Amino acid sequence: MVRGKTEMRRIENATSRQVTFSKRRNGLLKKAFELSVLCDAEVALIVFSSRGRLYEFASSSMQKTIDRYMTHTKEATENKKAREQGIQQWRSEAASLAKKIETLEAYKRKLSGDELGTCSFEELHELEIQLEKSLSNIRQMKQRMLLEQISELKETERMLLKENTLLREKVQPQLQLSARERPVANGQASSQYMEVETELIIGRPGSSEAQ
Repeated sequence: MVRGKTEMRRIENATSRQVTFSKRRNGLLKKAFELSVLCDAEVALIVFSSRGRLYEFASSSMQKTIDRYMTHTKEATENKKAREQGIQQWRSEAASLAKKIETLEAYKRKLSGDELGTCSFEELHELEIQLEKSLSNIRQMKQRMLLEQISELKETERMLLKENTLLREKVQPQLQLSARERPVANGQASSQYMEVETELIIGRPGSSEAQ
């Protein structure tokens, strides 16, 4: 036989309500006891009937369990409050940073020459001083970089001159030796040319007579 599902609403009949309360209360107390024994859990159960009668079960000490619950609830409340305060602080800091960023962006636009219509004379004078200071810093940095480049170029020139001098010292003896050997070579070439005989034969093709 299938047991019907009980509708979750107040039982109007007082007798049926009392019988159901007794059965469910006993079942609940039994489940609490089984949970404490099987799982080694600290369980405390408090039930008040509609007539105000108290039914309770505690695996150890009801007061000890209640004190432990109150301590845990207090810590949880304090932790929740601390988290909320931390979140509020982060939100405040985020809003402050966003405002600072907005102020810096507006100042940057003014330095670029935009949105100057809302500036007072004092603000414009301050912007002028800041721009002159920035320009001076830029020129100093530019001059420093130019001096560094010039120094590097001079060092490169010095190294090239040194290498050129070394190459000249290596090549100069070879050039002098070649200059001393050149006349001998020319004289040998002249002797060779003088030993060559030249014959000129004039006549018909195939003829052995010379004229």
